Amino acid sequence: MDDYAAYQAVALSVRDRLIDRWNATQQFHSSKDPKRVYYLSLEFLIGRTLDNALLNLGLKGLYKRSIGEIGFNVEDLVGEEYDAALGNGGLDSLATLDYPAWGYGIRYTYGIFQQRIVDGYQTEYPDYWLSFGNPWEIQRLDVAYDIRFRGYVNKYTDAEGSPRFSWEGGEKVIAIAYDYPIPGYGTKNTINIRLWSSKPTTEFDFASFNEGNYDKSVEEQKGAENITSVLYPNDNHMVGKILRLKQQYFFVSATLQDIIRRFKKSSRPWSEFSDQVAIQLNDTHPTLGIVELQRILVDEEHLSWDEAWDIVTKTYSYTNHTVLPEALEKWAVPLVSDLLPRHMMIIFDINLFFLQKVEKLYPGDRDRLRRMSIIEEGHPQYVRMAFLAVVGSHCVNGVAALHSELVKTQLFQDFVELFGAQKFTNVTNGVTPRRWLHQANPLLSTLISEKLGGNSWLRGRLAEYISSACGISVSPDALFDVQCKRLHEYKRQFLNILAVIHRYETLKAMSPEDLAKQVPHVVIFSGKSAPGYYIAKMIIKLINNVAKVVNMDEKTAEHLKVVFIPNYNVSLAEIIIPASDISQHISTAGTEASGTSNMKFVLNGGLIVGTVDGANIEIGEETGDDNIFLFGTLAHEVEDIRHQQTYSNRSSRDPKLEAVIDSIHAGHYGDAIIFEPLLNTLNNDYYLLHKDFAAYLETMDKVDECFKDKSSWAKKSIHAAASMGKFSSDRSIKEYANRIWGVKPLRVE
Repeated sequence: MDDYAAYQAVALSVRDRLIDRWNATQQFHSSKDPKRVYYLSLEFLIGRTLDNALLNLGLKGLYKRSIGEIGFNVEDLVGEEYDAALGNGGLDSLATLDYPAWGYGIRYTYGIFQQRIVDGYQTEYPDYWLSFGNPWEIQRLDVAYDIRFRGYVNKYTDAEGSPRFSWEGGEKVIAIAYDYPIPGYGTKNTINIRLWSSKPTTEFDFASFNEGNYDKSVEEQKGAENITSVLYPNDNHMVGKILRLKQQYFFVSATLQDIIRRFKKSSRPWSEFSDQVAIQLNDTHPTLGIVELQRILVDEEHLSWDEAWDIVTKTYSYTNHTVLPEALEKWAVPLVSDLLPRHMMIIFDINLFFLQKVEKLYPGDRDRLRRMSIIEEGHPQYVRMAFLAVVGSHCVNGVAALHSELVKTQLFQDFVELFGAQKFTNVTNGVTPRRWLHQANPLLSTLISEKLGGNSWLRGRLAEYISSACGISVSPDALFDVQCKRLHEYKRQFLNILAVIHRYETLKAMSPEDLAKQVPHVVIFSGKSAPGYYIAKMIIKLINNVAKVVNMDEKTAEHLKVVFIPNYNVSLAEIIIPASDISQHISTAGTEASGTSNMKFVLNGGLIVGTVDGANIEIGEETGDDNIFLFGTLAHEVEDIRHQQTYSNRSSRDPKLEAVIDSIHAGHYGDAIIFEPLLNTLNNDYYLLHKDFAAYLETMDKVDECFKDKSSWAKKSIHAAASMGKFSSDRSIKEYANRIWGVKPLRVE
């Protein structure tokens, strides 16, 4: 038996224990009939499950000994597991704190994509994480729902003479449930993520196949299964937009049918629905659930519009994750009308009644009506999903103190004036220490339990991975400088690599004596760009071109290495994060909602280099100013600077940055023509790289000076890690439960 077969055997054994606990949990919850929270997200951060399950079940030592007796190492078996390609966000704390909860999402066949670097460019490949099955999931063929698209709306009069509508015809697919048990730590409570997979309603067209029309015979099957193939399909074209909207409705329709089926078991009246059900919208992707619940209550359950809307708004709450205008989801009205004709009618009605309320409070203020309308006027019109989420929810929260303030003062200012500030709140993000310290960094976890010490062994582990995966030799004694995030202009990996070029060219110009005094850096990047995000992909190309030049230079080889580690995922993060000395969180102030990677890095003793943005602010309040390196423009200054700045002439630009740009133009890092579109973004410089470049370089110089005193650096690292108690996801979940959901812990007896 090889390691993979042993992994499968162990995983199935552990899964059986989880199923026992899950069954006991569900039976207990059913007998008590508590209020449940349903967490709707298109992404869930699961990563590898075996190690987490063994930890939470308290069986790690037992399995380690048992596996060892038959000649296997548990760490090797853990490494055989594929990461679940489901995105971000987890439910560990909900299970650990004994809340009656369900997660709902999509079972992606290929996830987002597997990233490979070919000639410096990001290239996307399918992530075949399900090719050999998934021992952690339980297919539920008994839990299946029809999902309708297109068709027409039939208007009729009911027995009481009231006008009614029914959605009929069109095309259907079937949503099949797959259950994924999530055990709590130190409790028997085992909750569930239910993931939906799309299947066709009709059988394989055998007649077409026999006639030689092979494509037609599988056409409907492929069309249905495409809905749950990929996380965030590229929507730079109409086919992609249709697929994304189908995906979102498929997800919320199946989920609501499941929630309502469970609610109806209790035979409670509809007036008690929001007393039993709390639904959390994680970002705007599940917002169609608001419209779907209204449709079900009005069209199928025959409640009055006002009764139904009262239930809807008491049931839903919405977490906003961005203040970037371009990231706020909008759907073209003709697209929604074609795919979901009844829902578009309901959205128009929701908007009409909402604007009537606004008009009553602010008579004659046409501009306010335009600003607040769920329907954005234009050719075509668009549905503003964030506005729909705000109007249809009883609570809206941001995920860091600064972000939540910007949500109130910039993004939804008109809605705050209308509904009152009490509807808008903050719940700062958190991470689970059980995964991001105890599992990702077991030796540091042991040291914290016994005594505190260094982490050079962690840098050695990462150095080995870089050597094997990237073919680059790095010294574990260097300062490990890490930026691992999704590639985006606002996260400013571009600022980082421009500063790396400046560092490299400064080192090249030094005498051997001065060079010997410099702190050696290993600069590590990792993260994926959206497939259609051209500028972000150009940043990846520039990073890899710079790495190729820098890593081949013998003069600076001992003082600077640049590495781009492809295909960033949870398992890779568990190697990178514990090894960092500093981590870069350098978004333009006011653009990062919160961030959780900053919390993970500091929890593992890495210090932050960051802007005064997102959760960096609150982390700095906990660690103290001496144990974090903050720099740059403040959020309230950004808009004025954007309005005033002009970089049309060289005299207004930062001279050091200008020298770096000239070096790229000169072809020192590959064909300069390739990077022209990227460099042209600095002319407008929406993300303030020119403004912050000098302060960033000064901060990195300060980092170097501090790192030279290894004893002082160790104290900073220890103090920072010890200050991270606030940023546990357990604290976040308690705040949601108490302030937003109104659910109480229910410990399984």
